[in-house]
Amino acid sequence: MNPLTQHVFRAYDIRGLSPSELDENFARTLGRAIVKQFGPRKVLVGRDMRTTSLVLERGLIQGLTAGGADVVRVGLCSTPMFNVIVGLGNGEYDMGVMVTASHNPGKYNGFKLVKGDSSPIGQGSGMEELADAFFASGEIVDSVNDKKGAVVDDPGALQRYVDHILKLAMLPSDMPKFKIAIDAGNGMAGVILSELLSRLPWLEVVPLYFEPDGSFPNHEANPIKTETLNDLIETVLKENCHLGIAFDGDADRIGMVDQNGKIISGDLLTAIISQEILRTSPGGLILYDVRSSWAVPEAINAAGGRSKMCRVGHAFIKRQMREDGASFAGEVSMHYYFRDLRYVESGDLVMLYILKRLKRENARLSELWKPLAKYFHSGEINFEVADKDKVLELIRTTYARSAAKYSDIDGLRLEFHDPTNPAGDWWFNVRVSNTEPLLRLNLETKSEQLTAEKVKELSNLITGD
Repeated sequence: MNPLTQHVFRAYDIRGLSPSELDENFARTLGRAIVKQFGPRKVLVGRDMRTTSLVLERGLIQGLTAGGADVVRVGLCSTPMFNVIVGLGNGEYDMGVMVTASHNPGKYNGFKLVKGDSSPIGQGSGMEELADAFFASGEIVDSVNDKKGAVVDDPGALQRYVDHILKLAMLPSDMPKFKIAIDAGNGMAGVILSELLSRLPWLEVVPLYFEPDGSFPNHEANPIKTETLNDLIETVLKENCHLGIAFDGDADRIGMVDQNGKIISGDLLTAIISQEILRTSPGGLILYDVRSSWAVPEAINAAGGRSKMCRVGHAFIKRQMREDGASFAGEVSMHYYFRDLRYVESGDLVMLYILKRLKRENARLSELWKPLAKYFHSGEINFEVADKDKVLELIRTTYARSAAKYSDIDGLRLEFHDPTNPAGDWWFNVRVSNTEPLLRLNLETKSEQLTAEKVKELSNLITGD
């Protein structure tokens, strides 16, 4: 493999700087490698609004059709819309490729790949083999007899996606007037919402940055970074909104703030949505990632559901949901996955579920999340570490013997319980990032002081101070 570009093949997708790493020639070679490795007859292709997405889409389609695959081109779309359209094809598509770098800054781009059943191609499910095929590109030949694949457009995809989301949401006919602020971050959410909001006459929206712009002129489109929510919070307070919503670049992450402008963490939002899901799927299994608060499984179990911890990352979670038959899954990173959407995420559906619950309970959003905020979470803390495996082993040998619970499904998650002093209970998770050269730490205790002490303790161990 070429060491200059090998790193762009990641655990969840293909992603890198564009055009310096991912250019039209890369996309063309990728298209031909996809045909060589997977042999699809028909491929759905979509793209986001990034400045290089159109060029990458063009190269990708050239490579796919050169190998003999037919292409259905959706054009501009969100990743949730793209995944749902693949699934709604009911076997029409052998594969789908979405050109996007998700929440990354504008200088990045990439490709998300799915099979015909909407299951992702990632680490352990075809990404390694695709990388091998890509770097053996000299062996890739065009289709025999110069038979090229055909390209057609699908202008009705957006309407079919919105129809499907509204059908699943099952909103009551007497929805009250809601006023919400939505920050589309100059990403793909603005395109999707133009259609969705036209179907919701009871919803008054104060729009922020709905114009797609791959240079992200206002702020990075990544709601997990709290600084990107400043404009949204200001608008919610100024306009007296019921809540505020923010999407990332390809609209598969959704963040929320309540009527007071308070940010709701991704894991607590998992708990809130789970409670709604379990109303129609009683006893259902809900997955939550290893970084999540104790409050999440507690809320799931109290609502009559079954809870199970899972790895971080959409490719792993979607696979586990299928294997375990989970009804729903949520990540701290604000991805939310639905069995009823063939295990893919949709921030649009999350928004509708939250509004539906607020209506039914005649509640404010703060009244849903505050009862869950009973522990003290550190948030994710990142460390640049030269030898990550060595540090992980040091942490394991230091803490594993005294841990009441031990999990290595994703890095290390250790829990500590003292029957003589329950106030001293705590847990931590340390894991290697799948997308960046970092070691990530999350921990939680029952007091602000203990959280600060444990963060310092683990930080010193990780950095060697």
